[in-house]
Amino acid sequence: MPGIPGRRPGLFVIELDGAMIGIIELNRRAPEHRSDVRPDGGEAELGYLLLPETWGCGYAAEACTAALGWFADAVPGRPVVLATQTANDRSMRLAVKLGFTEIRRYEAWGAEQWFGMWSPVTPSG
Repeated sequence: MPGIPGRRPGLFVIELDGAMIGIIELNRRAPEHRSDVRPDGGEAELGYLLLPETWGCGYAAEACTAALGWFADAVPGRPVVLATQTANDRSMRLAVKLGFTEIRRYEAWGAEQWFGMWSPVTPSG
């Protein structure tokens, strides 16, 4: 992740008409949750949280797309991972819409979890 002294890279506020409606985070995956997507670990993990009244309006897709674009420019060629419960239909649909592909499923926190990876498209030529 790019580093800027005194700032927290990868944390974005989602605003609608001047009001905060959610956040997007791109953080390094914790060592205890190492996914082995990268040989050296330290994968970036996408997280998002929006107010329930904004769900289903497309704000998460728009904000996550922008955050992933920022990440692809800041750290070219690096994958991003995402974990969500398989029972969370909206989050599962969002992962697919954003271009994440399933790596595996596993049990944690009393429920089945979905783990996927997104890789930036690198222009050829």
